[in-house]
Amino acid sequence: MKIKVDGKWLAYDERGVGIPVLLIHGYPLSRKLWEPQLSGLSDTARIFTLDLRGHGESEVGEGTQTAFSMDMLADDCAAFLDELGVKEPVVLGGLSMGGYVVLAFARKYPQRLAGLILAATRAGADSLEGKANRDKAVAQAKEGGAIAIADAMLPKMMSPKTYIANPGLVSGVYEMMKGTSVHGIIGDLLGLKDRPDSSSSLPEIKVPTLLLYGADDQIIPQADMESMATAIPGAQFVVIPQAGHLLNLEQPEEFNQSVKVFLNQLRERE
Repeated sequence: MKIKVDGKWLAYDERGVGIPVLLIHGYPLSRKLWEPQLSGLSDTARIFTLDLRGHGESEVGEGTQTAFSMDMLADDCAAFLDELGVKEPVVLGGLSMGGYVVLAFARKYPQRLAGLILAATRAGADSLEGKANRDKAVAQAKEGGAIAIADAMLPKMMSPKTYIANPGLVSGVYEMMKGTSVHGIIGDLLGLKDRPDSSSSLPEIKVPTLLLYGADDQIIPQADMESMATAIPGAQFVVIPQAGHLLNLEQPEEFNQSVKVFLNQLRERE
């Protein structure tokens, strides 16, 4: 399905009934990331998955070479919910870059939240080395397109065990990354490079929060997520074995079960 948000068409899927849950994909992916959650959680909640601008089937919008700041993407999510008429507080979930968008949304729209789900993400800003690597990736995308980015990123996205045990999943992730527009990739990279450090705002989060981490993550250190869980009042931290950065795809049953327990806890609080 598609919906026009601030002059651009954004693609999304919706399934289920109950508390609204909006899931935000990472870089350089699409809403296909969340297919196991769309099917596996729809008996528990009203699940929305969204292609961010320049990803999947969504349009880039104006300013095709500008940075997609995390605040901009958070505004897109808020406007998306407005267009759908979702006025009640939502559970907002994000993986990797999607987690940065969730934290931006939490700063800007705290009154719209019922809970947070943060997966394979961190609160800190890019280091100087990280910023330099973003610039290198921008040049790589301009020269070689999305396939160059997909080739570079694929070996780090999942647990080493997944590459052996589930080649079909690996192939699907590769195709998903290849399908991202170059404008979307560059917009993400520029936004990621200049994103703020969210560490100081973590203690201000007042809604229940679930943090999920893949034990074999090659991108985000476990200590980064543990420190987030410590800083967010009452946060729950779950480590999923046999999973890397894309833990929701690699171990969907374990991921979904943790989310279902969390959503049931929210329902009991009402």
